[in-house]
Amino acid sequence: MKSEERRKAIAELLMFGEKAISGGELAKKFNVSRQIIVQDIAVLKASGYEILSTHNGYIVKSTPLIERVFKVYHTKEETEDELITIVDLGGTVADVFVWHKVYGKIDAKLNIFSRLQVKQFIEGVRSGKSTELMNITGGYHYHTIRAESEETLDKIFRALKEKNFIVPEI
Repeated sequence: MKSEERRKAIAELLMFGEKAISGGELAKKFNVSRQIIVQDIAVLKASGYEILSTHNGYIVKSTPLIERVFKVYHTKEETEDELITIVDLGGTVADVFVWHKVYGKIDAKLNIFSRLQVKQFIEGVRSGKSTELMNITGGYHYHTIRAESEETLDKIFRALKEKNFIVPEI
């Protein structure tokens, strides 16, 4: 894993983790030294992440990432194309959610930001372990997409629209 990819993964873990994560835990997870983690945290802070070091580990107080919710529709077979389009253009698929007529909003954290994670997700749903939430609503669903700029989110929107994945507003 390249250092930039590792830093992005560290930021995602800290943003979506349920608790603080120690430098030692991060070092073990990414198979690097604790000193490398300290350097990664410094780079993340310099790039706009407000990361606090607590007695229990690191936590993110704020992030420079911008997010937007996209309402999308596609078939099960097009899921991989949708996710790859997003990550290849620099986006992170933070979550997926649907609006159920009885249960209301049903959501799941995804935090997919690389082709490897797309592959793992697709293998998980194709193995029969589970199925995509979009199946509950006939293919309609929402994604919260995070990126470093509005321009990146605009590019992702245009690419998904060209593939007819974006649901037109009425």
